[in-house]
Amino acid sequence: MTEMPGIMISAPSSGTGKTTVMLGLLRALAEDGLQVQPFKSGPDYIDPAFHHAASGRASFNLDSWAMGPDLLAAISQQALGADICVAEGSMGLYDGVATRGQSGFGSSAETAQRMGWPVVLIVDVSGQAQSAAATALGFQAYNRQVPFAGVILNRCASPRHERLARLGMENAGVNVLGVLPRRGDLTLPERHLGLIQAVEHPDLEAAIAGYATFLREHVDISAIRDAAKGQLPEHAGAQLPVPPAQRIALARDAAFSFTYPHVLEGWRRAGAEILPFSPLANEAPDATADLVWLPGGYPELHGCTLAAADNFLSGIRKHAETRPVHGECGGYMALGDTLIDKEGTHHRMAGLLGLVTSYEKRKFHLGYRRAVLDAPLPGYAPGAALRGHEFHYSTILEQPDAPLAQVADADGNPVPETGSYRGNVSGTFFHLITAEEGA
Repeated sequence: MTEMPGIMISAPSSGTGKTTVMLGLLRALAEDGLQVQPFKSGPDYIDPAFHHAASGRASFNLDSWAMGPDLLAAISQQALGADICVAEGSMGLYDGVATRGQSGFGSSAETAQRMGWPVVLIVDVSGQAQSAAATALGFQAYNRQVPFAGVILNRCASPRHERLARLGMENAGVNVLGVLPRRGDLTLPERHLGLIQAVEHPDLEAAIAGYATFLREHVDISAIRDAAKGQLPEHAGAQLPVPPAQRIALARDAAFSFTYPHVLEGWRRAGAEILPFSPLANEAPDATADLVWLPGGYPELHGCTLAAADNFLSGIRKHAETRPVHGECGGYMALGDTLIDKEGTHHRMAGLLGLVTSYEKRKFHLGYRRAVLDAPLPGYAPGAALRGHEFHYSTILEQPDAPLAQVADADGNPVPETGSYRGNVSGTFFHLITAEEGA
């Protein structure tokens, strides 16, 4: 183990202000001269870009359901050279799935316990006062193996409200690290998959600077630094994912951006050349690429632009004649025949697969996925077992091509989103996290 102090920013549930605290703390610590390594516990692929903007260092996901000990160790080693780690949890502190994955159930508490990072619990005290202490005490006592630093009380309405909430925490023996007054102007813009992307924020730098100022005024940042502790796990077989090709043309713009940072870092570390291109700017993939990879994103918001991007469409069709093309979620939809947006407008896509998807009647698809390949996916042979995560609102109307994999949820229940393939082209609705270790 390598000593590396860190903390976990978590909460009893989603919507309590974790992201505001996370971004403000990352920036405040960086302004104080620290090298801050951010992490995200769980399968989120939007938050890491915000973390990067706030800290100046790439943020990485740590996920005990999807990842085995090797990959968890390899990702944690990205903190080498930093002074402190700050991780943001997903959902509530103890929320995970019911069936154990490669290393655990996917909760933020597991990540905090594995890394030895004390939890800073963000407690929304709106609508209560002393009663909030019962919530905090319950979270602290639920699993004594999870280190606990204290709480930040959020959305406090008045000095009287603060006094009462602090009194409850004092009676419960819970350490208060700060109290944030209620402010309606601190929320980040959202859309149907959660936060907008960092690149789309109209003034992200000013927002993050404002969060840092807000935290300095109301939170004991020195106490948080003093509470940080932990270590980086080491493992003999630790390595990041290997690249599926040497020269990879990667779609990268507001329509295609959801790729896990550890995947791209693994490709780069192994010497692969990443060749970004923008379908929205009507750019074709590099003609010399060995592989074209279309990540997930928001193609449903850009249907007209993509349908008219003749240079992009002809370029990807030509590539597919002789070399592999793969799409994840939004990228998969763009490789299909037709994408129907929420207004019911039909947009012709690349037509490399027969897939027809619709957002006209939204249907929520969310959760971990385990896929056993029936056919090759770039970098993986048939029979390989992969772990990933699915999050979208589209409905499959037609999927006439051969299924790519046998896909199940975290509990092993089959799901109909099997992905598909035709010739050199493949696609999945799940975003790839890793292959199973030891398989």
